[in-house]
Amino acid sequence: MAKKSAKGHIEIDRELCKGCYLCIDVCPQKNISKSSKLNQKGYYPAQFEQSEENRCTGCAQCATICPDVAIEVYRD
Repeated sequence: MAKKSAKGHIEIDRELCKGCYLCIDVCPQKNISKSSKLNQKGYYPAQFEQSEENRCTGCAQCATICPDVAIEVYRD
């Protein structure tokens, strides 16, 4: 029997994110990257980019480590 993996997605509040990038380091699927656009405070926030090969599992490690509480996790 095939193993089903949880699927989900995250939303990062660009204006709350201060660009510490801790979420990038802990994401097991490597779906979070540094944005090339500044937010209103002058930081380059993290951004979520999901690919078909590396789908978000909804593990919430990124939200747990975020010191700015800028990430919300949704499980589909």
